Amino acid sequence: MNIYGKITLLACGIAVASSAATVLAMRAVSDNPSPSVVTPNTTAGASASGAFLRVASHPATDNDFTRAAENTINGVVSIKSYATVQQRRSGSADPFSDPFFEFFFGPQRRQQQQPRQQQQQPQQQPMGLGSGVIITDDGYIVTNNHVVEGADRLEITLNDNRTFDATVIGTDPASDLALIKIDATGLPTIPIGDSDAIKVGEWVLAVGNPFGFTSTVTAGIVSAKARSISSATGAGNRMGIESFIQTDAAVNPGNSGGALVNLNGELVGINTAIYSQTGNYAGYSFAIPTSIVTKIMSDIKQYGTVQRAVLGVLFRELDPATAKEKGITATNDGLFVAEVTDRSAAAAAGILAGDVITAIDGAPTHNQAQLMEQMNRHSPGDKITVTIIRDNKEQRIPVTLFNNQGGVGKVQAASMTSLGCAFKKLSDETKRRLNISYGVEVSGLRDGSFREAGIKDGFIILEINNQRVNSSDDVEKIYNAIMKSDGYDKVLFISGLYPTGKKMYYAVDIAQ
Repeated sequence: MNIYGKITLLACGIAVASSAATVLAMRAVSDNPSPSVVTPNTTAGASASGAFLRVASHPATDNDFTRAAENTINGVVSIKSYATVQQRRSGSADPFSDPFFEFFFGPQRRQQQQPRQQQQQPQQQPMGLGSGVIITDDGYIVTNNHVVEGADRLEITLNDNRTFDATVIGTDPASDLALIKIDATGLPTIPIGDSDAIKVGEWVLAVGNPFGFTSTVTAGIVSAKARSISSATGAGNRMGIESFIQTDAAVNPGNSGGALVNLNGELVGINTAIYSQTGNYAGYSFAIPTSIVTKIMSDIKQYGTVQRAVLGVLFRELDPATAKEKGITATNDGLFVAEVTDRSAAAAAGILAGDVITAIDGAPTHNQAQLMEQMNRHSPGDKITVTIIRDNKEQRIPVTLFNNQGGVGKVQAASMTSLGCAFKKLSDETKRRLNISYGVEVSGLRDGSFREAGIKDGFIILEINNQRVNSSDDVEKIYNAIMKSDGYDKVLFISGLYPTGKKMYYAVDIAQ
């Protein structure tokens, strides 16, 4: 046999041996379908015996959403808001209500024409639709402020179709949260989970009532945490929530105030906003984390208003240009302090302009959202540790937080009783005599903010903060708007006149 024949015969023999080995291997796998997991201590021995090894064995992730959906769907309610609107029996417009008419013909002419108007009939009409989450079995429900704002009546529908009227316990426009209550007991609730523990990529469910489709559940993952959306929307809020959980779970109008839950059925956020150019879901939704929700709801329930802590710095996020300009090399990110507010917590603690805030109580503050999230967990009087970079060296500074009035005390809920007076509707005779068409009269003056400002009984208020007033309701709306605002100065700038015709101006400090 020549050399080529021997090579061919050898190749055939190798092929037959390989096939036999493969058959034996497959048979061995069939006889032992669940080989042991290899650990570092057993690898060498197993390899020596020639056994087939599985280097890792992890159970598949449990992505069954049914348990979480079943446990939470009954804890989410539908909220319908109704507002009372004035409608004329005739659909024609009133030319005498035009302010240009009053400018040319005067208020007396306008008053003469008013009796000709047909009587207005108040009617209650649906204003909006949202969702809410039952947090206690005796009827406390958390939702968004924009769901209940401006409503005269709130109708709550449970998942079992029972309906209740709700009372607003308190609202916080800065965080867009509200606490309402219905008169019921034994209600199903959603347990509150730890929003800090959720991770990017984790599955979550959004439960709500989009477009009025009750008890709707959608699924998605956590796309980002501590997300600020003001830069995208252009709607900045100096004191507001800027630390959202971003998800890709489908959220649409009607979902606002609904639940964001993890796969354990625990509440981790309140669905609040979507980023869209059409008003409908476009891929991203945002929820307020429960780490903030629980603190704000507890404050409203206990005090009637949010106990919001203020550090007292103006800052911007550190960028390469600022770092280069200021010679900052010890950190690549953080919050560059541009200015420290006078008489603030930061000033009292020794924080200076030019410092870079890198952490609050050890939690990183790479951006504004992370700082706001940490601050919204605290109340005036709380002590925190602020980590800063100064002269490229790290320092930890203890800070006692203030309220927005520069103190450490608890802020009381806004109440018009602190003004120390009542407001009386003007008579037609008074309007004609003083040649005015609007205003309210101060009556029953007692100790309070008005008396301290120098206002006397009988004073007629025409405008407050450049807004006309014609009833006590008008005064209350302006007062509440100021008290709910986040400004440091809470002042009523009042213009009016006395029955003698003498015009006066007052500034009434309503800070508590």
